[in-house]
Amino acid sequence: MTTYPEHFVLICSTCQGRMTAEAVQTALDDRLPDGFEIRLIACMAGCERAMTVGFQATGKAQYLFGDIETANDLTALVEFATQFGDSKDGWTSASDRPPALFAKTLSRIPAMPSQGAS
Repeated sequence: MTTYPEHFVLICSTCQGRMTAEAVQTALDDRLPDGFEIRLIACMAGCERAMTVGFQATGKAQYLFGDIETANDLTALVEFATQFGDSKDGWTSASDRPPALFAKTLSRIPAMPSQGAS
């Protein structure tokens, strides 16, 4: 079994979408790959696209998804978690992500450069 230490799912705790942050957390909690930790974050500035959920890991690109509203969206987030965990640098193309997330990607932020890199 693969474990992904230091991988985080960030859930906006202030979003006022169809689901509460706590409901999203509960729905994802037992379904995420081992090693992923869920963190509730106060506002990730995706207010117009609530519910927003992000992915973060050291040395990897970060993602923010919005309009997370359905069980299908939650399943896509679980699928993406494995894809993200398996990726060396977190970089995934839109066409490789679960189809339910294709139009819900708000941002992909490159990984911070290693110390001493330009």
